[in-house]
Amino acid sequence: AAYGTAKSGVGVSSMGVMKPDLIMKSIIPVVMAGVLGIYGLIIAVIIANGVTTPTSDGVTKYSSFTGFAHLAAGLACGLSGLAAGIAIGIVGDAGVRANAQQAKLYVGMVLILIFAEALGLYGLIVGLILTSKTHTCGGA
Repeated sequence: AAYGTAKSGVGVSSMGVMKPDLIMKSIIPVVMAGVLGIYGLIIAVIIANGVTTPTSDGVTKYSSFTGFAHLAAGLACGLSGLAAGIAIGIVGDAGVRANAQQAKLYVGMVLILIFAEALGLYGLIVGLILTSKTHTCGGA
């Protein structure tokens, strides 16, 4: 999310020098990159709620299976968010600059950004599925 925001922000800034009236129209890649960070926050909250503390006797109920499922969920969401952020950053930077020169490219840029955002959404969905897989220690 950070890379996509930074890279798209550079494109918006350089485009604003050429055509300042298009700045608000060109801020879409920055917003879409920010949404990727929200996906990570969602998975983090779900994982944090799934972690259980040991009982007063010291018996843990948080199994290795659940721990690895949570690790996989975080990695799935994080790595797909990283890939989507890089894609959004590159497309946003180039697309915003190209849109300043040729207005007909705007719809194509938005479509490519939507498909790049979908990569992060797929990771969120996989992460949600993985966080639902749990096993409690102690045979319960």
